[in-house]
Amino acid sequence: MLFDIITIFPEMFPGIIQQSMVKRAQDKGLVNIRTHDLRDFSLDKHRKVDDSPYGGGPGMVLKAEPLFRAIKAVTQEDPKAKRIYLSPDGELFSQKMAQELAQESHLVLVCGHYEGIDQRIRDTLIDQEISIGDYVLTCGELPALVLLDAVVRLIPGVLGSEESLQIESFSDYLLDYPQYTRPGVFEGMEIPDILLSGHHEKIRKWRRKQSLVRTRHRRPDLFRKVALTAEDIDLLKDS
Repeated sequence: MLFDIITIFPEMFPGIIQQSMVKRAQDKGLVNIRTHDLRDFSLDKHRKVDDSPYGGGPGMVLKAEPLFRAIKAVTQEDPKAKRIYLSPDGELFSQKMAQELAQESHLVLVCGHYEGIDQRIRDTLIDQEISIGDYVLTCGELPALVLLDAVVRLIPGVLGSEESLQIESFSDYLLDYPQYTRPGVFEGMEIPDILLSGHHEKIRKWRRKQSLVRTRHRRPDLFRKVALTAEDIDLLKDS
């Protein structure tokens, strides 16, 4: 899978994309990540890529011309590449969206800055606008990295265990169950006896119940989307 990232801060990426699962995916040849400095596509002698907004107002807007040239350049050999603009007023990013994007072969991530990018680029060259949450960040590079990480780990062969993808948080709108590891007693706190029982079916039901209860309490918006089974209803009776 190919990622092309258009940014005015390319130096933000090497430290992160050369770590953990993202690095492993690249080492395996499953992912290729290229960053492009938007300033390289400016015809201004000072490599300027922004200007004040028409109509007045605070801040600056990324200009249409360099963005147009950058997007056209990275999609020249693959016009079907999916072009994504990271924006606070985009569609809210989700695990389901990450799974859909993981099916693509080429993603172009456009990182906004200041007051955003010229609307004409959004209208003509952007396929999808994505937000990672209902808050405003200084730049689009951080959302791009969040999306990158979430998508890369879903590419077959990246994670060591495919089972992890099936049981992790949000795969069925449920939050994860509590996790414990050694030592069995820490600062007087013991792990639940059920996890030491060796009874796999009882452990499965305990974990399912914990996920259900945690999601209902912390994320009722997600819980309303869960397709409860008869077993789930039974597990929740005394909770």
